[in-house]
Amino acid sequence: MLSYALRRLPSALLVLAVGSIVIFTLLRLVPGDPASVLAGPDATPQALEALRDELGLNGSPLVQYFSWIGGILTFDLGRSLILGGEISALMLDALGNTLLLSITALIFAVAVALGLSTVSVIIDRRWLNSIVTAFGTVAVAIPNFVTGALLVVLFGVVWAVLPAGGIPRKGFLDDPGITVQYLILPAICLGLPIAAALTRFLTESLRSQLAESYVTTARALGISRRRIILTQVLPNALPSTVTVLGMQIGHLLGGAVLVEAIFAWPGLGNLIERAISSRDYPVVQVMLLFSVVLFVIVQLATDLVNAWLDPRIRLGSQP
Repeated sequence: MLSYALRRLPSALLVLAVGSIVIFTLLRLVPGDPASVLAGPDATPQALEALRDELGLNGSPLVQYFSWIGGILTFDLGRSLILGGEISALMLDALGNTLLLSITALIFAVAVALGLSTVSVIIDRRWLNSIVTAFGTVAVAIPNFVTGALLVVLFGVVWAVLPAGGIPRKGFLDDPGITVQYLILPAICLGLPIAAALTRFLTESLRSQLAESYVTTARALGISRRRIILTQVLPNALPSTVTVLGMQIGHLLGGAVLVEAIFAWPGLGNLIERAISSRDYPVVQVMLLFSVVLFVIVQLATDLVNAWLDPRIRLGSQP
């Protein structure tokens, strides 16, 4: 397993290097001068020149890139121009909130997908299959901002049974019951499209596995359908489902931008939305690179889990 992980590292590092170059180049192509935005319309040319020197904007693009990436490698993420403070401090304040929301959304999505897929395949009734198919179609088709608005209006305003937004005033650890109430609506909104995609894919994987010859042999031996699915079919369907789950996790940060804005959740999505709207380029630059790093880590972890579940993957990659 260790040798398999080491063989995956070069491609992951290459993706990170290319991603950092693309992010740096795209932000340099954005119209406007960050120094002019920061200094304001009344700044003198001398003040603008001094500010550009302070921000390191007068060097060549190559010098600016290596200065930025050198700071990233030494954990010096730089300072925010508009929001104020160190970028690392801003990210640390928001990271815990986003992790809590994302993990809760993932647990919800995996639980819904496992439950609906296995139950629909075990019972195998037309009406139940139609409900599962309709759920997958509707949940994927409706965008996050529509689902979020509906949840806020129904549960936060009309029936007023759950908080419409924000986080607990005394923190997440003060009262777990209150924390769960604040988490339910944004976690459902963020996890619903992932649950629908996983349900559809896992259901089809389970049905494909049921057509395999080992299932026919097990039925001939008198083993019940439920036991065959839970002990043989489901484990064989998991590796490909884990790959889809890894791809869905990579999209969580993009979904979190909308969900955190709808529910006033002070996480990384909220931070990057404020940075983009205020044209705080250093924060946007670091946040985009962070999303690439997160995506690469998730894909690497997904490959390792797949190799652990299916030995043919790691044995097949050996030279």
